[in-house]
Amino acid sequence: MMSATNREPSVDVSSARGAYTVLARRYRSRNFDELIGQEPISRTLQNAIKSGRAAHAYLFCGTRGVGKTSMARILAAALNVTDDLLQADEIAAAIFRGDDLDVIEIDGASNRGINEARELIAGAGLSPARCRYKIYIIDEVHQITKDAFNALLKTMEEPPAHVKFILCTTEPQKVPATIQSRCQRFDFRSISTPKISGQLRKILDAEGVEADEQVLTQVARLGRGSMRDALSLLDRLLAAGEGKLTPDLLEQMLGLPDHALAEALVDAIADGDAGRALNAAADLLERGTGIEQSLEILIEHLRNLMLIDACGEDSELVELAAETRKTAARQASRFDAAGLAHMIAVCDAVSRSASGSAAGRALFDAAIVRLCMSERFADITALLEGTEPRVVEPKKKDAPVSPAQASPPAEPAASVAGVIMEPRPPQVRPREPGSPGPTPVEPATTDPGEALWKKTVAIAADSANEHALVEHLVYRSFDGTTLRLAIQSGDEGLARWLGGQCGTLTDLVMRATSRRVEVVLDLSCMGTDQQESQQRREAARERPLVRTAMEIFDAEVIDVLERSVKQDKERPDDAG
Repeated sequence: MMSATNREPSVDVSSARGAYTVLARRYRSRNFDELIGQEPISRTLQNAIKSGRAAHAYLFCGTRGVGKTSMARILAAALNVTDDLLQADEIAAAIFRGDDLDVIEIDGASNRGINEARELIAGAGLSPARCRYKIYIIDEVHQITKDAFNALLKTMEEPPAHVKFILCTTEPQKVPATIQSRCQRFDFRSISTPKISGQLRKILDAEGVEADEQVLTQVARLGRGSMRDALSLLDRLLAAGEGKLTPDLLEQMLGLPDHALAEALVDAIADGDAGRALNAAADLLERGTGIEQSLEILIEHLRNLMLIDACGEDSELVELAAETRKTAARQASRFDAAGLAHMIAVCDAVSRSASGSAAGRALFDAAIVRLCMSERFADITALLEGTEPRVVEPKKKDAPVSPAQASPPAEPAASVAGVIMEPRPPQVRPREPGSPGPTPVEPATTDPGEALWKKTVAIAADSANEHALVEHLVYRSFDGTTLRLAIQSGDEGLARWLGGQCGTLTDLVMRATSRRVEVVLDLSCMGTDQQESQQRREAARERPLVRTAMEIFDAEVIDVLERSVKQDKERPDDAG
């Protein structure tokens, strides 16, 4: 969006107070090649102009600060300013200032009514004063009223040969389809952090200002894909800084703590040291601007660790300066992607609940302690048995897996809305006569699955509806990942009801374990008729039409009614 090579003359601030021009205006792009991050759109428009296929109306869509208005001015200049045109430089300068006679810029927010639309239509009939085209650039066009849009329809569909429209909007969904169909639409992408950071470096070099790479990366990230927002932040730093831009200045001006504080907090979480983690979190809060921002910083750091773990240290997705990537890679080796994703989800949930809550600090501290506990990565069975948790070692890239180590694939089972319905329990082969019996073993500790189910039942006791659900189920077995339950009664209606309540059942078990556990509901206690009915329902769910209807209406197959053959035969006669 901005160019560091085509800079407007600097202003002597000492001699003209208040005449300073902000960076976003001074380094605005002046040609297609200078526009940052929108190369495909620039290339398409250049080819259209060269081949004489420029459309009469364009719609530029995208978030703020990604170059929509700059592209509109560049396109207007490319269409109107030619080498044989008198006063070409003066006209080009006027277009980029936004005050040219033949390139009219209109703010859709303040000129949104039917009267303004009529004035535009009347002006469109007049020939351009000195250029080839009269071009209307309408910014924030989505704020124009419905009546104004309707008034513009005919003119936009068949405008005079000398008129072109360029519409810009941040909310294209609010622009009527009748308007969009008359335009060539271009969607502007958010600008990546590395591209923003590189452009900031060029601008600071042109300004003669030094800056740490970490500062530029942080400012670019805070721009969130907007070059203008990033340059506005950079203006604030330049106004306050004297000489080099440092992380300390960034902290003082924007309330952003040093990146080392987030690193110290994550190190404490990796060590499982809740006390040290709480102290590091307190430092982060003290140096930041609040709980939400501190959690946002922590989430961003955990995201970078997850990307390093999944994509590698040199990935362009990692939004870190070069000098901090080594430390991040070391921290990423202490986690795995699943653990990091879980930690991000915990921080996000706390950020939502702590917003505006009187107990926000307590929720924040509880989340830090929970992160310290979750990174032990213990197996669910080990936790329930009370044994020593197994810590997951840093994963090794490209480690071959021998056939002997590969686990056999699980048997597929039909499922109803998340609860797997098994027709029969596994058969147990009886011991042959004369064969030695099982070797006696020491009494085992409490079955972890039974303990899990008892805990689930205890949680359900607080709710009448949940208690009514679990009282019909009994525990059968648990292998660490799958909890098998059975129905106490052979009532088909009860089984159907339980199948429809599977979401509640899954939530109950997750509340008891804080981890994902597959629930298998055994229907072997049902009679033959009930099993046949269940099989019919399972077959119906496999039909594409039924499956689509279930997805659209979030429905469940309750019963399958067989249509009479006689009725089918009589239907053609009835229709006739």
